[in-house]
Amino acid sequence: MKTIATYSRVSTDDQKVDMQLDGLRKYAEMREVEIYREYVDHASGANESRSALNEMLADARRGKFDVLVVWKIDRLGRSVVHLLSILTELQTLGIAFVSLQEAIDTTTPAGKMVFTFLGAVAEFERGIISERVRAGMAAASKRGKHCGRPKALVDLSLAKKLRAEGKSLRQIATVIGVSHVTLHHLLAAT
Repeated sequence: MKTIATYSRVSTDDQKVDMQLDGLRKYAEMREVEIYREYVDHASGANESRSALNEMLADARRGKFDVLVVWKIDRLGRSVVHLLSILTELQTLGIAFVSLQEAIDTTTPAGKMVFTFLGAVAEFERGIISERVRAGMAAASKRGKHCGRPKALVDLSLAKKLRAEGKSLRQIATVIGVSHVTLHHLLAAT
């Protein structure tokens, strides 16, 4: 193991990260490795964009460290999909991942197996979400509800008048306030 970075997170400003940092520093000391940087967030894990997390990922992309160590995996991400996204990016960058409380270490065969299992769970979760969305849209459609973007309100008589005057679709779309593609479809349907 070469250079490590640590990531800690608590949900609110009044909570302390001391216990996490103590454990992470002890890990580095026991393995006699340098801590490149300690990234600390005071934000909900539900927020996928967190300042220290974003900085850590930017430094990972720059190759500033070789291993990311967290106290507990839920400190890094709450949803399996988001967590797997981060772990996949780290893996692609050649950065190992260690979670102390769950004893996950992707430099070992067992750690790689856990990572593969997380991938399968995330794929399952994405499938269930997609299935629920499709079922909800179908149920709404049966009740006569429109799913998707609201229909654009367009003054077609003005559009036809401007078209007769020789204006281009782009010019007319700008005047009316819709995209030229939407305007094209609306005019073609009439």
